[in-house]
Amino acid sequence: MLSPVKQVMAEGKGLSRDQALTVAVLTTSQDDVELVNKRLRDSGHRAHCLWVKSPAVLEKTLGEKSIELIILNRDHYPDSIRHVVKQKDAFQPEIPTLAMQLDVTEESILDAMNEGACDLVSTRNADRLMAVVGRELRASRVERALNSTLHSANTYRKQLFEYMEGSVNAIAYVQEGIITSANKAWVDLFGMSKKEDVVGLPIMDNFEPESQAAVKGAVVATMKRKWQIGEKLTVAVRVGDNKRQDLALDFQLVDFDDGDHVQIRITPPEKVQEEPTKLVHDALKRDPATLFYHRSQFIERLGKRLKRKPKSGLHVLVYIRPDDFSEVIRQVGVLNSEEVLAQLAEVLRQRLQPRDVAGRFEGTTIMALLERGSVGDAQVWAQQLVDKLNDTTFEVEKLKAKLTCTIGVCPVSGAFETLNDFVSATVAAHRAGQSSGGNCVAVNEALDEDTKQRKHDALWVQRIKSALVDKRFRLAKLPIAGLRNDGKVMSDTLVRMIDEQGEAVLPSEFLPAAERNNLLKTIDRWMIGAAMEFCKAEDADRVFVRLSSHSMRDGTLAEWLNGQIANHAIRPDQLCLQVAEKEAARHIREVGRLVAALRQLGVAFALEHYGVTKGRLKILDLLKPDYIKVDGEMMFTLMNDMKVQQQVQSVITEADKRGIETIAERVENANAMAVLFQLGVHYMQGHYVHEPEVVLQEPETGGTTGLEALASA
Repeated sequence: MLSPVKQVMAEGKGLSRDQALTVAVLTTSQDDVELVNKRLRDSGHRAHCLWVKSPAVLEKTLGEKSIELIILNRDHYPDSIRHVVKQKDAFQPEIPTLAMQLDVTEESILDAMNEGACDLVSTRNADRLMAVVGRELRASRVERALNSTLHSANTYRKQLFEYMEGSVNAIAYVQEGIITSANKAWVDLFGMSKKEDVVGLPIMDNFEPESQAAVKGAVVATMKRKWQIGEKLTVAVRVGDNKRQDLALDFQLVDFDDGDHVQIRITPPEKVQEEPTKLVHDALKRDPATLFYHRSQFIERLGKRLKRKPKSGLHVLVYIRPDDFSEVIRQVGVLNSEEVLAQLAEVLRQRLQPRDVAGRFEGTTIMALLERGSVGDAQVWAQQLVDKLNDTTFEVEKLKAKLTCTIGVCPVSGAFETLNDFVSATVAAHRAGQSSGGNCVAVNEALDEDTKQRKHDALWVQRIKSALVDKRFRLAKLPIAGLRNDGKVMSDTLVRMIDEQGEAVLPSEFLPAAERNNLLKTIDRWMIGAAMEFCKAEDADRVFVRLSSHSMRDGTLAEWLNGQIANHAIRPDQLCLQVAEKEAARHIREVGRLVAALRQLGVAFALEHYGVTKGRLKILDLLKPDYIKVDGEMMFTLMNDMKVQQQVQSVITEADKRGIETIAERVENANAMAVLFQLGVHYMQGHYVHEPEVVLQEPETGGTTGLEALASA
């Protein structure tokens, strides 16, 4: 509903002379009535004037008619202004009263207003009479609209509170971070004895520390009308006997007469009725300590998952094993050691995404099949888990234990002929990590030199070359949404390849082979040309294109880029080239020269996948990027890991100091968005904003990209 002020403004805009107007003219002369009636109609008012000759007629008129205005001729009426006002106040006190007489002075105007008239007008000045009538009508109607709106607002608020009191859902209203009202269900949920114990408390006091940033961000986003209706925020609280519980929160902006409030409604968890037989069968498939699948069940699901292509990215297998579990047994005892493993599994479970699957493989080993954008993403995920376990103290019956673990990481590859080969390669990566001292992440890199891998790559090289020559590459956009503002239309870009049968091929399938065989420079130039076509077609404010390590070291790129900008007739600032922070640090001199050249051309520059490696502030001062993209792998643990929240906050703070705008990568849900809103990130991209969408089928590149040479290679 509209606030009173907005409602009154709407009413004010709706004032029209076409509205019927009933005026009581108090005079003993009918000529006065005809004069007022004529002037009103000449001014465009649909006026209906009532002739009131005496106080008795006035009393009857006020009792029977709905009057908008009283005009009193002081020269031709027996009662004074004071008596008329007193008489009308007994019936309709809101009616404005105007007085008129033949001769008017400043003193007589003041005298009339002191008696209760809104104004005094000379009967000789018809124009002023109409101006005063219009002014008083507008003021009167606005006042009525305000009173009506305030009444509606009070009625609406009363209905809301009646609904709130009768609801089984816990509901509270919050203004400026403070609870202003709560229903009995809320009071009971948080173990309070009465409402007065809740009102006046900060809303943050109800939630676990790791959830407070998300709640605060959701409240602020709701106040700024950026929270989507129907979105739910999942947070952790301590309820009842201090047990941790996850709850789903709804947020809605409510406009009361004292300002905006945020309604927070806690939705009870959905109870899914399952057949007892099904529950028993499912329980038999899972390890009772970790609640992950038993070894046989996990291997069965692993095989099925690998037969299906992921929606995006690639599959990565991880092998997670504590480094020295015998030390844990020494600290807590044999019987309690399983509980420590269960707690470790819970830490892992909080980091798994919906499309991941995990199982207890053997002894203290847990394996998981992850679906990630790249091997680097999986490596970051594994390192975050290693760091988290280093900071975690496991407690069982007042006994405490610390542990570290080593994680082997291996991406799926066409070089693996069997599932056994894939699992063995992952175990080998873990062993390599243990050999180097443990408490680390080790990626299987032996495939790069493997004969099977080289044969596999040779097939992809031919397919990539064929797709480039046959124009079977596609440009897809990923919109970037504003969190601090919505002033710019920006998009990231992705590449898609179509095979000979017309089926889409994921970048994770062909880009690794392209990188190993020096084809990425050609693909990068195709992407830049396609992005320029998109800029021209859509008049986008800024379009991001990522460069491979091969292109960022290419000394001819800037000159080629300058020619392409001229050929496509776009503004240079519509384009932003982005490179991975890790690669930029590895080739800092070459990237520095590239950035200097881009700056001369007017092309923007961004560092992506930023923030995972600590102590990389120097690179910001050396390269001075226009944007940094906060690494997407941090988004998945951002909601419940305060250490990651602090890490992202540090990135934002340092970027703000340097005038660098920040973009969060791979935002998948409302929880991540809410935390980012609170931390002050400028923009976000990911499936929560929009799925990637193909926008150009066969763009003209506006010049040679090396395809002619490629075709004959």
